Amino acid sequence: MNGKELFVSPAEMQRQRDFSRLCAELLSQRFGETPKAFVHTYGCQGNVADSERIKGALSDMGFTFCDRPEEADLVLFNTCAVREHAEDRVFGNVGALKPIKESKNNNMIIALCGCMMQQTHIAEKIKKSYPYVNLVFGTFAVWRLPELLYRHLREGKRVFDVGQEEGRIAEGGSVVRDRFFKAWLPIMYGCNNFCTYCIVPYVRGRERSRDPEQIIAEAEELVKNGAKEITLLGQNVNSYGKKPDFGVNFSELLRRINAIPGDFIIRFMTSHPKDCSDELLETMASCEKVERHLHLPFQSGSDRVLREMNRGYTSAQYLGLCQKAYALMPDLAITSDVIVGFPGETREDFLKTVELVEQVGFSSLFTFIYSPRNGTKAAAMPDPIPAAEKSAWFRELCEKQEAMASVRSASFVGQIFRVLVEEYNDGVLTGRTSGNSNITFPGGEELVGRFANVKVTSAGNWVLSGELV
Repeated sequence: MNGKELFVSPAEMQRQRDFSRLCAELLSQRFGETPKAFVHTYGCQGNVADSERIKGALSDMGFTFCDRPEEADLVLFNTCAVREHAEDRVFGNVGALKPIKESKNNNMIIALCGCMMQQTHIAEKIKKSYPYVNLVFGTFAVWRLPELLYRHLREGKRVFDVGQEEGRIAEGGSVVRDRFFKAWLPIMYGCNNFCTYCIVPYVRGRERSRDPEQIIAEAEELVKNGAKEITLLGQNVNSYGKKPDFGVNFSELLRRINAIPGDFIIRFMTSHPKDCSDELLETMASCEKVERHLHLPFQSGSDRVLREMNRGYTSAQYLGLCQKAYALMPDLAITSDVIVGFPGETREDFLKTVELVEQVGFSSLFTFIYSPRNGTKAAAMPDPIPAAEKSAWFRELCEKQEAMASVRSASFVGQIFRVLVEEYNDGVLTGRTSGNSNITFPGGEELVGRFANVKVTSAGNWVLSGELV
């Protein structure tokens, strides 16, 4: 694709708006004036951002939203394909919709979308084994939801759109955000890395970046409407701006968003080590609105395993990157993803992972036992290590990280952090520090969505406790 072909044209977007109006008419005839939708999201923050745009399209069709599928006229699951456990949950929850549809609302529309549905074998399983599912579409067809739903409403037939065409970027659609003060802001889609264990490039497509002017305009609108935290999203944000080439890389985009007037903070994820540049670290250090948190997945401390994973760096290079980051930002918190039990991993390989964890000093780890993904190169690799041994390694790594996190958390006692208050529950407020540590403290519900200074009074492994200053 050339640059223009990466984007959905204004005429095509107008066509979808026309379908929205037609859907609204048919839905009102079928369900009454205010049909209800239940939207449930599995997986990553990128999926959450997609669901907010899906809810925007549904809102344009006249839907309001409810919290239980039993109350809904349309149930939509936005699915995740990263791990087998997530897929199993989807199948179980789709199965639970059958008696609801049969007993309470035979006109209920059941829709499945997202990364799972972009896989041909999954779509075929839904088609054969779940005949009560009405609408299935993949990640590349999200922007065509009004047209797909109209086809189902008009023809009364099941609609499947899981084509393998290259994904395009659709601008200008409506968005229904879950919270006004925290916003997910996608800046790019897809991935070109093809790590051997990962299905993402196959279900999300190749890297494609949004126009920086569109991103800046959306960020400005978010701040104007009260956003206090903006999280920039991409499968690999470090690759922003490579295709198409807008002359703006990720560091420059950060600087431009940081320059927007207003009292707000900036986070981003996910960042790939092989593309994490000195410029990016220097930009983080110089931008006062960019939080002191870097999520930088390393996956394994063994160079042999890293080669098998096709990660593109060595453990020494990763450690050097972290050391540069700490030198520029001594208060930086680094978090990471780790896979335990990759095919062919040995005890020696695993101990190198433990060693790297000790050397870096992560604030927290997201640790997973390897899950084979159909269609990836790693799924065909020999995997002789028993599951029980992998589980033992997993527990060992978690215990090591918990011990280190406990010491790190204890060092925060007595310090004061500026915290965005996110939740209220029975007199207790919850927020996160700049380094992404969770902190709870007593206070009133009126503080939700505002910044507060909080002094740490005690610390657990993962959660700090404090008091308002």
